[in-house]
Amino acid sequence: MKKEWRDYTQIKPIPFYEEPKPQDITPAKAQTITPVGPKIYIKSKEEAEKKDSNDSLHVVIKIAPKKDKDMTFDFFGTKLGFDISQDLKKATYYPQNQTGISNFFSKAASSEYEPLLADIDKISKEMNLNDWAIYLLVSKISQMTFSDEDSSNLLSWFLLNKLGYSVKAAISNKHVVLLHYSKKIIYSTPSYKFDGKEFYAVQNYAKKGSVQRVFSYEQDYPNATKELDLSLKVLPNFEKNIQTKLLSFSLSAKKYELPISYNKNLIDFMATYPQADYETFFNAPLEEVTYSELSRAFKEYIQGKKASEAINFVLHFVQNAFRYEIDQEQFSREKVMFAQETLYYDKSDCEDRAILFSYLIKEFFGISVVGVKYKDHMATALYIPLEGDSVSVKSKRFVIADPTYINATVGMSMSKYKAIKPESYIVVKED
Repeated sequence: MKKEWRDYTQIKPIPFYEEPKPQDITPAKAQTITPVGPKIYIKSKEEAEKKDSNDSLHVVIKIAPKKDKDMTFDFFGTKLGFDISQDLKKATYYPQNQTGISNFFSKAASSEYEPLLADIDKISKEMNLNDWAIYLLVSKISQMTFSDEDSSNLLSWFLLNKLGYSVKAAISNKHVVLLHYSKKIIYSTPSYKFDGKEFYAVQNYAKKGSVQRVFSYEQDYPNATKELDLSLKVLPNFEKNIQTKLLSFSLSAKKYELPISYNKNLIDFMATYPQADYETFFNAPLEEVTYSELSRAFKEYIQGKKASEAINFVLHFVQNAFRYEIDQEQFSREKVMFAQETLYYDKSDCEDRAILFSYLIKEFFGISVVGVKYKDHMATALYIPLEGDSVSVKSKRFVIADPTYINATVGMSMSKYKAIKPESYIVVKED
């Protein structure tokens, strides 16, 4: 803390899309599906098949805080409690400069902070918290400990460093800004370069704020080397707040209905997410109870049908079960949704549908999928031997399937994108 500090200039945030997404998309002409390929039998996850979904509705987290804890709070439906040493509470950010940060750290480091770290680590493991959830948990503890934002930020910085995360404290206009190391891009978020590594002001993204210049230090805290990994490979184990929804759409004058259940606490957690890289969203799972109900509903409609019929049925579901609306209209900002969120919200745009469709295709049929990104649009492509528009990915032919192009079947691109080379491909990992 006493080594040289200097000014760092913000790197211009990278947006998800170079050009605005289309406000409206003209549907394609309805197509007749030619039944080709082998008969389809949906692949269901073993755990989803064996577990009765009604039992899932009553699973709760058994982490009840003791009454004598220094603080208790609700963390996405789960009641948690922690003890904070009195010495740690006495750490202060004074004066409001580099010396004040050093003073805070010295006081915190001399306190009995180890039991708090042990509790955070224990709860994180019990609840399957990923890095983003741990960040939110530490932030909540810090906010409950200090009413002023600067001291709260410094406590988060201290705890996250002690937990092994590479986080820097910086100063902007005498206020504390936290910078988190991430190997992957966090889009539309202020960032700064330290010794060739990029650090992101994720808190400022959440506030929709921007900090052009900060005053900080180059060196890392010893043993604090972990990046902020936003991947969501396993869903957090929040207490259940199960709600239900009926998804419906029409195809060839026939109406189809698919009832689902979901944990609203999980939806609330996902709503906090910053703009992580696309692979994070494409490779996150659905909640077990939701997947189980969806797979049963789809089985009723497509089990035993030819591959072309079954895949196009799922494509038409994603095209028609939700209204199209760009994120700027729905959320006043760009927001990529997890597949779980797309099922929850009534409206979605291109990448949200691509994420949901790719997940269902991969899980139901075991088909390899890639996200296909253009400057202003997102579609998908499937590794299947069907006719139609296609892209080449690692010398393999993937057939276009656009979940936003209503009425389009597999192999149909919007005319605008037929002759355009995609900007990039997103890898959808196979289980």
